[in-house]
Amino acid sequence: MSEAGGIAEPLERARALPASYYVGPQALDRDVECVLGQSWQLVAHERQLSGAGDHVVATVGRTPVLVVRGDDGALRAFANVCRHRAGPLALEDGRGARALHCRYHGWTYDLEGRLRHAPEMGGATDFHKEDIRLRPFRTGSWQGLVFVSLAGDGPALEEVYDGITGRIAPIDLSTMEFARRDTYEVACNWKVYVDNFLEGYHLPYVHPGLSRVLDYRAYDTELFRWHSLQHSPLRANDGLYGDGEAFYYFVYPNVMLNIMPGRLQVNRILPVGPDRCSVEFDYYYAADESARSRIARDREFSEEIQQEDIAICEAVQRGLASGYYEPGRLCPRREGGVWHFHQLLRDAYSRAAAAAP
Repeated sequence: MSEAGGIAEPLERARALPASYYVGPQALDRDVECVLGQSWQLVAHERQLSGAGDHVVATVGRTPVLVVRGDDGALRAFANVCRHRAGPLALEDGRGARALHCRYHGWTYDLEGRLRHAPEMGGATDFHKEDIRLRPFRTGSWQGLVFVSLAGDGPALEEVYDGITGRIAPIDLSTMEFARRDTYEVACNWKVYVDNFLEGYHLPYVHPGLSRVLDYRAYDTELFRWHSLQHSPLRANDGLYGDGEAFYYFVYPNVMLNIMPGRLQVNRILPVGPDRCSVEFDYYYAADESARSRIARDREFSEEIQQEDIAICEAVQRGLASGYYEPGRLCPRREGGVWHFHQLLRDAYSRAAAAAP
């Protein structure tokens, strides 16, 4: 691992990232360019793209993106930017489009991104519409979730999520039914929220209710190339989740999968400013009556945990911005996930620095 953002040390000697990586517009610009713009980003669920012409609009980093299901059944992702004068091909999600029409001047592309019609362009010398295509991006799906990567290289989506499906078996995430989305805006840098997710060290102090459900003594963290897993046996949850294990997956750089028996919670963390982020919670449940009966209680319990996390993350952001923080030592027993995330960030920052002129 690299040394950008502070000396990269083994976990037993490691310190957290410096405060400068969490504060100010330069920190945000660095993350948008080096991290979010170079990684797989969750944009949709396959149920939103079930038929030909179904499409979703999203933003990856600062790039407007359009994902569409083609007539051939393939998913394709394009810059949602017309090749004429940068107008949008779509302003919102939609179903069954026969073509993609620029909302600015009416240029029309087929579902594979090829220009088919450009109104009144007959007088343009050497204008050949067959040479014009929308800018494509890599796209892929995993367990019903749809992702886009702006980077032309980097790991395949299957590599990033490798091993998760087998580990959680017999749970099948792709069969779960979407229930709702809850969105929160939090006054902290997006990495503060991720750091907080990545360790159970704070459970006894911030989440008294959750600590009664999870076995803190057996709470463990495992590290993989592109993701980490925190897991614990479930206990004393009065039938809320039943028997089994809680799996808390973090997939670099900003996706979280909270998996319990009969329930999946997908979190996506998006920066909206240097010291503010948006946290999306998508809830999915198994298609059985026992899972449905727990939805209301699950929402109330999840809301309690989220409000506790928001309060502590916002307080940490104020501490980082105070000018009085120097990177502290990480706890090897409890903060391996934080160390792993910071190492991946340091690698991303170093690669960008090496590529800069």
